Amino acid sequence: YAWDANEEYLFKAMVAFAMRRYSSKSTTQISNVLLCNVTDRVSFWFVVTDSSKNVTTVPGSEVEAAIRMNRNRINSAFLLSDKTLQFLKITSTLSPPVEPSTPVWLIVFGVVLCLVVAGILFLIVSGIQKRKKKNKESTERENLEEKVEVTLENGIPCEALDLKAGHSNGVFAADDERFTSL
Repeated sequence: YAWDANEEYLFKAMVAFAMRRYSSKSTTQISNVLLCNVTDRVSFWFVVTDSSKNVTTVPGSEVEAAIRMNRNRINSAFLLSDKTLQFLKITSTLSPPVEPSTPVWLIVFGVVLCLVVAGILFLIVSGIQKRKKKNKESTERENLEEKVEVTLENGIPCEALDLKAGHSNGVFAADDERFTSL
């Protein structure tokens, strides 16, 4: 926004207000705040004179303390923050950095630990499932092998004869007496 005579007046009034609140004296007036070397970029320096003796300036330490004490009111008057309204030689009143309630390393440790535990549980569960699947497949094979008897002759699988159903192979019928039964 444009810095004009009205803005200068407001700044002087805010500094006078800060001085009055700091020293608990009602002697500081707007006319006691002098702005010097005002530039287009709103850069200037100022002094505060003592109202009882118009020539004497108020010590810088008192002015700094008054501004530090009322900095939020000055910032609010200009709708600015400590980042945009800067007083040289006066430290900003920024809030200290936020410290988390739990240390960062503890959070990282917890995440890594959870991932490791989840991996171990996954390996255990998948192993159990593979074992169940393997046992199930082996029992199915045994059941199939019991149901279907495959005989091998000269390395060629042959279907077993179901003698109970009445099927007989006529080729080997005459030769059955020569061989001993199994």
